[in-house]
Amino acid sequence: MNAFPIAPGHEISGFVRAVGNKVNKFKVGDKVGIGCMVDSCGKCDLCKKGLENYCPQMTQTYGSPFPEGRGKNFKGAEGNHTNGGYTNAIVANEKFVFSIPDSMDMKYAGVLLCAGITTFSPLNRHIKQKGGGKGKKVAIVGFGGLGQMAVKIAKAMNVDSVTILSRNEKKKADADRMGCEYLVHTNEEELGKVTRTFDVVLDTVAAPHDIAKMTSILNVDGTWVLLGAIGQPFEISALQLLFNRISIEGSLIGGVPETQEMLDFCAKHKIVPEYEVIDATKADAHFKALMAGTAGADRKVIDISTLTAMFG
Repeated sequence: MNAFPIAPGHEISGFVRAVGNKVNKFKVGDKVGIGCMVDSCGKCDLCKKGLENYCPQMTQTYGSPFPEGRGKNFKGAEGNHTNGGYTNAIVANEKFVFSIPDSMDMKYAGVLLCAGITTFSPLNRHIKQKGGGKGKKVAIVGFGGLGQMAVKIAKAMNVDSVTILSRNEKKKADADRMGCEYLVHTNEEELGKVTRTFDVVLDTVAAPHDIAKMTSILNVDGTWVLLGAIGQPFEISALQLLFNRISIEGSLIGGVPETQEMLDFCAKHKIVPEYEVIDATKADAHFKALMAGTAGADRKVIDISTLTAMFG
């Protein structure tokens, strides 16, 4: 399918403008958000368990072919690809629309529906649902948009400590400000000092890196959670897993119930993302800084209205 032209964007917050005659969950004027998915089959075991994000028929918010048989209100969408939030309006099934708590500022809510739920979901499984964070130590590989959210959520779950693993010292000041330990994982001596230390490691890096070298930092029964979509296979010895009884798993966003749980949790603990709004003309420079590992831990959000300065 040719997915162009396309409107991307899957971190969406806004107000309800109109509702269908069968909508019971929302009313006009409500604060709402839409995340990374807008549909699933609704019938499989995964959907029934609230794991719509793993449904084989899960439809992403943009770039996915819209499925057939979703009702007369969506007939016009069938056979076309979905479009996201870089628009002035979006229509979605109420099941995949989330209530934004009254205490949460709208400008923060959108980011939580991707970076927030992506980091909340594994911490929810491995920390919150297993008795909380007391006695648990968490490490986070990579300290960008996902990493900073993971820090705040882990701390709100009362873990004993959070340690950032980064490839250089350039983000140490950000880690200090957020009350984290900091370790340069390319330094083998530093890495050796934390052997069998961490119960959960969230790996947010989407570029190839030496995961096998770092798994020694996991405690017995520890879990290494891959959140970054690394585009190539990597090697790890079975002996590393056998002799340390550790696990390596992947994790997507959460399902519908867990996403709402995350929003409510973040509102309760006043967890918001950190970001800087930038002019579109500065986007290229910030992208290069990201690739070089010199960007800060905060996100960079482009003011779309400044695109006219680039293209006239």
